[in-house]
Amino acid sequence: MRTQRQVVDYSLQKRALLRDVHNGKIGTLEVCDASPYLKNAARFHGEPTDDRCPICRRDNLTLVHYIYGDELKQSAGQARKLTELPVLAMTLREFQVFVVEVCQSCSWNHLIEQFLLGRDAMSADELLEGATAVAASASGRHRETGSSSHRREGRQ
Repeated sequence: MRTQRQVVDYSLQKRALLRDVHNGKIGTLEVCDASPYLKNAARFHGEPTDDRCPICRRDNLTLVHYIYGDELKQSAGQARKLTELPVLAMTLREFQVFVVEVCQSCSWNHLIEQFLLGRDAMSADELLEGATAVAASASGRHRETGSSSHRREGRQ
Protein backbone atom coordinates (compact mmCIF):
# COMPACT_ATOMS: atom_id res chain seq x y z
CA MET A 1 0.00 0.00 0.00
CA ARG A 2 1.35 3.37 -0.99
CA THR A 3 0.33 5.31 2.10
CA GLN A 4 1.64 2.75 4.60
CA ARG A 5 3.99 4.39 7.10
CA GLN A 6 5.46 4.00 10.57
CA VAL A 7 5.66 0.23 10.18
CA VAL A 8 6.52 -1.78 13.29
CA ASP A 9 7.53 -5.39 12.62
CA TYR A 10 7.22 -7.92 15.45
CA SER A 11 9.07 -10.82 13.80
CA LEU A 12 12.00 -10.72 16.26
CA GLN A 13 9.59 -10.88 19.19
CA LYS A 14 7.82 -13.81 17.53
CA ARG A 15 11.11 -15.66 16.99
CA ALA A 16 12.09 -15.20 20.64
CA LEU A 17 8.69 -16.45 21.81
CA LEU A 18 8.84 -19.51 19.54
CA ARG A 19 12.36 -20.27 20.74
CA ASP A 20 11.11 -20.23 24.34
CA VAL A 21 8.19 -22.51 23.43
CA HIS A 22 10.45 -25.01 21.68
CA ASN A 23 12.93 -24.93 24.60
CA GLY A 24 10.11 -25.63 27.06
CA LYS A 25 10.32 -22.33 28.93
CA ILE A 26 6.77 -21.42 27.88
CA GLY A 27 3.94 -23.90 27.47
CA THR A 28 1.83 -24.10 24.34
CA LEU A 29 -1.31 -23.35 26.35
CA GLU A 30 0.14 -19.92 27.13
CA VAL A 31 0.64 -19.02 23.46
CA CYS A 32 -2.34 -20.84 21.94
CA ASP A 33 -4.97 -18.63 23.53
CA ALA A 34 -6.89 -16.95 20.69
CA SER A 35 -10.29 -15.74 21.80
CA PRO A 36 -13.42 -16.94 20.01
CA TYR A 37 -13.82 -13.39 18.63
CA LEU A 38 -10.35 -13.49 17.08
CA LYS A 39 -11.00 -16.92 15.56
CA ASN A 40 -14.31 -15.72 14.11
CA ALA A 41 -12.61 -12.63 12.70
CA ALA A 42 -10.01 -14.91 11.09
CA ARG A 43 -12.75 -17.07 9.60
CA PHE A 44 -14.85 -14.24 8.16
CA HIS A 45 -12.40 -11.37 7.56
CA GLY A 46 -8.99 -13.06 7.47
CA GLU A 47 -6.58 -13.44 4.60
CA PRO A 48 -5.20 -16.99 4.24
CA THR A 49 -1.43 -17.41 3.96
CA ASP A 50 0.86 -20.18 2.76
CA ASP A 51 2.67 -20.30 6.12
CA ARG A 52 2.05 -23.28 8.40
CA CYS A 53 1.33 -22.76 12.08
CA PRO A 54 4.65 -22.78 13.98
CA ILE A 55 3.06 -24.66 16.92
CA CYS A 56 0.81 -27.42 15.54
CA ARG A 57 1.95 -27.43 11.88
CA ARG A 58 -1.52 -28.67 10.84
CA ASP A 59 -3.14 -25.63 9.24
CA ASN A 60 -2.01 -22.55 7.41
CA LEU A 61 -2.09 -19.25 9.28
CA THR A 62 -4.67 -16.54 8.63
CA LEU A 63 -3.92 -12.80 8.85
CA VAL A 64 -6.49 -10.53 10.49
CA HIS A 65 -6.31 -6.73 10.05
CA TYR A 66 -7.76 -4.65 12.89
CA ILE A 67 -8.27 -0.91 12.42
CA TYR A 68 -8.21 1.87 15.02
CA GLY A 69 -8.51 5.64 14.69
CA ASP A 70 -10.40 8.70 15.88
CA GLU A 71 -12.29 9.14 12.61
CA LEU A 72 -13.57 5.55 12.71
CA LYS A 73 -15.76 6.19 15.77
CA GLN A 74 -17.88 3.02 16.31
CA SER A 75 -15.94 1.13 13.63
CA ALA A 76 -12.71 1.31 15.62
CA GLY A 77 -11.47 -2.11 16.65
CA GLN A 78 -13.18 -3.95 13.82
CA ALA A 79 -11.51 -6.56 11.66
CA ARG A 80 -11.37 -5.65 7.97
CA LYS A 81 -10.39 -7.47 4.81
CA LEU A 82 -7.13 -6.42 3.18
CA THR A 83 -9.03 -5.23 0.10
CA GLU A 84 -11.00 -2.70 2.20
CA LEU A 85 -7.90 -0.94 3.54
CA PRO A 86 -6.97 1.10 0.41
CA VAL A 87 -10.52 2.47 0.17
CA LEU A 88 -10.42 3.47 3.83
CA ALA A 89 -6.95 4.99 3.33
CA MET A 90 -8.37 7.26 0.60
CA THR A 91 -11.35 8.40 2.67
CA LEU A 92 -9.87 8.76 6.17
CA ARG A 93 -7.12 11.10 7.29
CA GLU A 94 -5.26 8.58 9.43
CA PHE A 95 -5.88 5.24 11.12
CA GLN A 96 -3.76 2.48 12.58
CA VAL A 97 -3.76 -1.13 11.38
CA PHE A 98 -2.73 -4.09 13.53
CA VAL A 99 -2.04 -7.37 11.73
CA VAL A 100 -2.46 -10.56 13.77
CA GLU A 101 -1.71 -14.09 12.56
CA VAL A 102 -4.05 -16.81 13.80
CA CYS A 103 -4.13 -20.60 13.60
CA GLN A 104 -7.71 -21.79 13.62
CA SER A 105 -6.69 -25.30 14.75
CA CYS A 106 -4.59 -24.72 17.85
CA SER A 107 -5.49 -21.03 18.55
CA TRP A 108 -1.92 -19.74 18.12
CA ASN A 109 -1.96 -15.97 17.60
CA HIS A 110 0.66 -13.30 17.46
CA LEU A 111 0.84 -9.63 16.48
CA ILE A 112 2.85 -9.50 13.25
CA GLU A 113 2.99 -5.80 12.46
CA GLN A 114 1.31 -2.46 12.89
CA PHE A 115 1.30 0.56 10.61
CA LEU A 116 -0.49 3.81 9.83
CA LEU A 117 -2.64 4.37 6.77
CA GLY A 118 -4.53 7.38 5.54
CA ARG A 119 -4.45 10.28 3.19
CA ASP A 120 -2.29 12.49 5.46
CA ALA A 121 0.91 11.16 3.88
CA MET A 122 -0.28 11.47 0.28
CA SER A 123 0.96 14.08 -2.16
CA ALA A 124 -1.45 16.52 -3.83
CA ASP A 125 -1.49 14.48 -7.07
CA GLU A 126 -2.30 11.26 -5.22
CA LEU A 127 -5.06 13.02 -3.27
CA LEU A 128 -6.62 14.30 -6.48
CA GLU A 129 -6.52 10.86 -8.13
CA GLY A 130 -7.96 9.19 -5.04
CA ALA A 131 -10.70 11.77 -4.57
CA THR A 132 -11.73 11.39 -8.20
CA ALA A 133 -11.91 7.60 -7.88
CA VAL A 134 -13.88 7.74 -4.61
CA ALA A 135 -16.26 10.38 -6.01
CA ALA A 136 -16.84 8.35 -9.18
CA SER A 137 -17.69 5.22 -7.23
CA ALA A 138 -19.92 7.15 -4.81
CA SER A 139 -21.79 8.98 -7.58
CA GLY A 140 -22.33 5.70 -9.42
CA ARG A 141 -23.93 4.20 -6.34
CA HIS A 142 -25.95 7.38 -5.73
CA ARG A 143 -27.34 7.38 -9.26
CA GLU A 144 -28.36 3.74 -8.97
CA THR A 145 -30.14 4.17 -5.64
CA GLY A 146 -31.67 7.47 -6.70
CA SER A 147 -33.09 6.08 -9.92
CA SER A 148 -34.54 3.03 -8.21
CA SER A 149 -36.24 5.19 -5.56
CA HIS A 150 -37.82 7.32 -8.29
CA ARG A 151 -39.13 4.18 -9.99
CA ARG A 152 -40.67 2.96 -6.74
CA GLU A 153 -42.52 6.21 -6.31
CA GLY A 154 -43.77 6.14 -9.91
CA ARG A 155 -41.51 8.97 -11.13
CA GLN A 156 -39.18 8.48 -14.05
